[in-house]
Amino acid sequence: MNNALSQPQKNILASQHWIFDMDGTLTIGVHDFAMMRSELGLAPDAAILETVQAMPPEQAAPLWDKINAMEYHFASLAKPMPGVYELLEHLQAEGVNLGILTRNVMPVALETLKACHLDGFFKTRDILDRDSCTPKPHPAGIELLLQQWGADACDSVMVGDYLFDLQAGKAAKVATVHINTLAQHPWPEMTDWGIHNLHQLMG
Repeated sequence: MNNALSQPQKNILASQHWIFDMDGTLTIGVHDFAMMRSELGLAPDAAILETVQAMPPEQAAPLWDKINAMEYHFASLAKPMPGVYELLEHLQAEGVNLGILTRNVMPVALETLKACHLDGFFKTRDILDRDSCTPKPHPAGIELLLQQWGADACDSVMVGDYLFDLQAGKAAKVATVHINTLAQHPWPEMTDWGIHNLHQLMG
């Protein structure tokens, strides 16, 4: 393990339970959220899922159809994040638990993983979508995975590219890793380790 790392970073690398966001973390981010909000008629700064969820069912139904269609479109464009195969192979060889927590629906998540040839690294029961639990930033998904694994939060890590991932991790009391390919980490209070590529998680 790299001696230049801090002790907290070394502790993260030694974690036995790893939970990943998908889009922008395991895959290169292609979602155009500004376009999605525009297509849905939402405010530029609206949280898409939460805003539509709060609408009356008859108003929300056609918007959910639009969201699903757009997510399928972006799934078809998905490309693996550089270093993801090496990292997942490394973690798999270490015998750690691997999970995914995504705000997509399950068919889109599975299609994305298949398109990127990442489906072989994850058991379906360890992939949680927005219908499996209260979506991030709520910690329910992380807590559910830890419960399934019989895992302790102190031996677990959440890796993601957005604030919701980090907030969910902090609320669940697991270590948080923020990946940003531009090395921009604007949420230091939520981030235990800011990285710019996945290779850094191999020590």
